[in-house]
Amino acid sequence: MKKIACLISLCAMAVSAQEKTNPFSVFGGLESNSTWYMNDPGLNVVHPDPAIRSNNYLFVNGKYKGWTAGIQVESYEDKALLNYNPRYIDTDVATYYVQYKNDMIDITAGYFYEQFGSGLLLRSWEDRQLGINNALRGGRIVFTPWNWLQIKGLYGRQRTGFTVADSDIYGTDLELGLGDIFGFTTTELSIGGSYVGRDQKVLTIPDPNFRDRTDAYAARINFGHGGFYASGEYDYKSDDAVVEKQDQVRNNFVKPGQALLVNMGYTKKGFGIDGTFRRLENMSFYSEREAAKNAFNDRIINYIPGLTKQQHYNLANIYVYQAQPGVAMPDYTVLKAGEIGGQVDIFYNFKKGSKLGGKHGTKIALNYSEWHALSGDYYLPAKDYNVDFLAFGKKYFSEYNVEIDKRWTDRWHTMFAYIHQYNNLKLVQETYDIVNADIVAAETTIKFGKSRSIRVVGEHIWADADKKNWAAGTVEFNVNPKLSFYTNDMWNYGNDDPDARNHYYNFGTAFRYKSIRAALNYGRQRGGLVCVGGVCRFVPESSGLSLSVNAAF
Repeated sequence: MKKIACLISLCAMAVSAQEKTNPFSVFGGLESNSTWYMNDPGLNVVHPDPAIRSNNYLFVNGKYKGWTAGIQVESYEDKALLNYNPRYIDTDVATYYVQYKNDMIDITAGYFYEQFGSGLLLRSWEDRQLGINNALRGGRIVFTPWNWLQIKGLYGRQRTGFTVADSDIYGTDLELGLGDIFGFTTTELSIGGSYVGRDQKVLTIPDPNFRDRTDAYAARINFGHGGFYASGEYDYKSDDAVVEKQDQVRNNFVKPGQALLVNMGYTKKGFGIDGTFRRLENMSFYSEREAAKNAFNDRIINYIPGLTKQQHYNLANIYVYQAQPGVAMPDYTVLKAGEIGGQVDIFYNFKKGSKLGGKHGTKIALNYSEWHALSGDYYLPAKDYNVDFLAFGKKYFSEYNVEIDKRWTDRWHTMFAYIHQYNNLKLVQETYDIVNADIVAAETTIKFGKSRSIRVVGEHIWADADKKNWAAGTVEFNVNPKLSFYTNDMWNYGNDDPDARNHYYNFGTAFRYKSIRAALNYGRQRGGLVCVGGVCRFVPESSGLSLSVNAAF
């Protein structure tokens, strides 16, 4: 804990430096997330050793004219929070960089983040809730000689824990604004292309049937006119070893990969429709082949979120869908080489003063998503497959949602949601069961005075398999913009096992003062997938007291 206190002291020193009058500017922040894990006989949970764990991040940046430099120090004391990457341990410098930028050129040396196109080939980013930081350590150049042309080039090694992966990542990306070239005033049109190379020698295979370097290419187009927009991207990954399980690189299963992503929609005031189609085939891509399908999203090069509605209700996130970009052929019941499917979103605002809109208007949102395995021929003994391009195989997942958002008065607001989910857990998570679930949720928010409010949420799920029925409730009380309290509970009352009909309760408070936010929580964590932006990680069941502190300067 002394190291954590040291980080706080460094943060205070940085704030003090900011207050001095000089041509430099200093900015950054401190984030600390700590948990005291406790024994919980009701969940059959025994606290880990050590019981008190903390993830801490101090990042400080300095800027002078076109120059920016920064450093991030991370501390995991005595260990990282449960089910974070075990490579996060102790206290050390995590990332650092120096950047120079003007209107034409942007040069970075050190650690950097980047995304090409949709991210299907390359995206480096940080998400502390998921424990992801796959920054590249090396160099990047972004050259923009005209407003219609941008060229990127990069080289680096990917972060894993406090070191880097044993491979080289190369990349280049070009974006050409045809609308600007031809002087279009009401139409947007651009094309782009990307190349990403991953060079890694597999020492466990003396004479591999695949090259050390894997080449990946992408082409994309974006179009927009009035309220209509459309985009498309095609990606190809050269022949490479198919890794079905972590640390199992085989020499007799080598296949290429490809992806197709199409998005289009139309919006105008009060109405919008958006549709996305995606097909993935063998598109798992890691800086080290052995890291494929690890539980921590460690050393992942590309970004493949689950394209379904991002639910904000607790029970709607029990049977969440995880994208299926890779190959798995463990037995005859699970044969998959990717996914195919999509989703459609529609929203409509009933005008104020109309019958359905009322005095304050009414909003309705509809969403439908459906995902399947790739249809084709799978040869289990020979470890091979031949899939069709646009044919749908066994269904992984489907979901439809209806949300009604209604404001009755200036102080009273309600929402209602109905959700139906189908999840083939046998294929998606390679566990068991097919689950059909119906979920209803209703919430109301009432304001008192200028800033005081109370929010109440009720939820229920009817599921025909797995853990069966749940009920949930939440109450939030905002005393003012600085102070709030909450309590919630999820009760698995319908579990076939009477001893597993558990309550997952939590209660806590949050406080803000200027740029500082502190939150304290006591309760239980339901085991399962936790997803942020469609990317998921597994968390075990646990009980304890948690403290979170965020400060920016």
